[in-house]
Amino acid sequence: MPSSKEIRGKIKSVENTKKITKAMEMVAASKMRKAQERMRAARPYAEKVGNIAAALAEANPEYRHPFLVKNEGVKTAGMVVVTTDKGLCGGLNTNLLRAATNKLKELEGEGQKAEVVAIGGKGFGFMNRIGAKVVAHATQLGDAPRIESLIGPVKVLLDAYAEGKLSAVYLAYTKFINTMKQEVVIHQLLPLKAEALATDKASHSWDYIYEPDAATVIDELLVRYTEAQVYQAVAENMASEQSARMVAMKSATDNAGNLIKELKLVYNKSRQAAITKELSEIVSGAAAVG
Repeated sequence: MPSSKEIRGKIKSVENTKKITKAMEMVAASKMRKAQERMRAARPYAEKVGNIAAALAEANPEYRHPFLVKNEGVKTAGMVVVTTDKGLCGGLNTNLLRAATNKLKELEGEGQKAEVVAIGGKGFGFMNRIGAKVVAHATQLGDAPRIESLIGPVKVLLDAYAEGKLSAVYLAYTKFINTMKQEVVIHQLLPLKAEALATDKASHSWDYIYEPDAATVIDELLVRYTEAQVYQAVAENMASEQSARMVAMKSATDNAGNLIKELKLVYNKSRQAAITKELSEIVSGAAAVG
């Protein structure tokens, strides 16, 4: 059995760890609320841009933007993988990277190579370790990511698709469901489907007047829509990260509390045994003298 001094040292160490995990839990809870607000604020913009782009695409069937056209016969696909920069958020990154790896293997089984854009330090490091071809990356986005910092890396895949070099572009991220549940999502970003763009199924159609012309307006809108989808994925992932970290730190704090109780019980037993031993020695000594 370890000595009382060693047990006291362990108790002190676990108590210090408990203070850290409790503080991290409170910080994550505060950041989670802000991340959820940003995520919900971004949703209407992406939906509205999608609705307008879909209506314009249907109103001008004679013009097809490259993002709406499937590139046949191309043997390379792209994937945007959104992860966190920091750890201590449970199995959030592990689940996402497992799903992304399975998707890459599926593409490989279909005879397709893959080009990856990594958003987040964890995904960037993982993709490099497994030998994936990382064509661009964005890390250290902070707690409030700006779309300007995401456009550059993602544009590499968007331009490659528009030039007919990629068969499809996929987006992998963790969708925020609620505080206790986050869901891994891998969906096809390109080619866009006109019916998937429109979330508002209106019974009427609009007659548009374009300035400068239909092709320019549709080009700009579809690019903005695609960028908004990526930004929304990052916002969803950050809300999921803070939720997962809060839950993980709460679990760690509770486990530390249980461990402290167990160590105190061992300490009391050890102290009681030492006192009993001393009393026995005193009694034995007194009996020998008598």
